[in-house]
Amino acid sequence: MVSVVQNVAIDCADAYELARFWSRVTGRPLDPDSRPGDRETQVPLAEGPALYFNQVPEPKTVKNRIHLCLRPETTRDDEVARLLRLGATFVADHRNPDGTGWAVLADPEGNEFCVLRSASDRSAAESS
Repeated sequence: MVSVVQNVAIDCADAYELARFWSRVTGRPLDPDSRPGDRETQVPLAEGPALYFNQVPEPKTVKNRIHLCLRPETTRDDEVARLLRLGATFVADHRNPDGTGWAVLADPEGNEFCVLRSASDRSAAESS
């Protein structure tokens, strides 16, 4: 017997608003029962576990021990620019001159996540 990952839980100050941000990031709709002010909500993903947002009273104070890694459909740099326009902040640049690496961003509540190379980024590097 094994366990199946049901969701990735993200503690936050405003569950509905943070879920709205991640809905725009992933292009997936909020759970249809979600309403402003809800203390819990989720973004069901097309594949894999849902992103579950749980409102808690304490603020984030240290680096995440678990984080999401995103593989964009467009180029990594275009996706970083899009996410910054959505309200993410730039945390650290781990991109290398050869195209490898990743960018670390944070969502509006400071939860870090990575943006990896896209398939087109990897193909372009391999054909060079």
